[in-house]
Amino acid sequence: MSLIVAARFDTFDEAAEAARRLFAEGFTEDDIHTFYINTAGEHARFPIGGDRVADPDAKGGHFGAVAGASALGLVFALLGGLIAARLAASILLVIAAAGVGAYLGALAGALWVIGRGRRKRPGAPPAPDVHPDLRQAGVMLALHVSPERDALARTVLGAAGGQDIERANGRWLNGKWEDFDPLEPPRRAGAPSMAG
Repeated sequence: MSLIVAARFDTFDEAAEAARRLFAEGFTEDDIHTFYINTAGEHARFPIGGDRVADPDAKGGHFGAVAGASALGLVFALLGGLIAARLAASILLVIAAAGVGAYLGALAGALWVIGRGRRKRPGAPPAPDVHPDLRQAGVMLALHVSPERDALARTVLGAAGGQDIERANGRWLNGKWEDFDPLEPPRRAGAPSMAG
């Protein structure tokens, strides 16, 4: 594993200027990898789009949908059956009532299960934000560094306007950060302070 220092820039021109400053400090072209990071959710990891198989906040929603559809579908079918028996209506009314009940039950059940963890209980402290830190969209300049040159690299990137400076351990191969994962939360490092 290699030590990698990275920073985000707004444009490729800003990243190119930072690269020029790094070259002046003795870093080589094989040490620098510049690439663009899309906005979260737009990394197209799946053929139909998106970054994940399912939204983490929707966990368990399918169980609530099935339970709600079953319960309300049954209730509406029974009510439709009673109404049909009283009015001598057709079986079509029973089927329609059951369908409406299943739809409303699935919707209500899914929303009930999904929202359970977020409902506020009286007197309870607010729930902490459980979402991990995300990388912002922009041009990423990744730099393969030795531990001795880590602070220098972060200083140069910060002085060149780099934002969200981070450190990572990764696989650096043929001048590229091969195992970069845009969904993995960054390990922010920041630029070292100039005072010292």
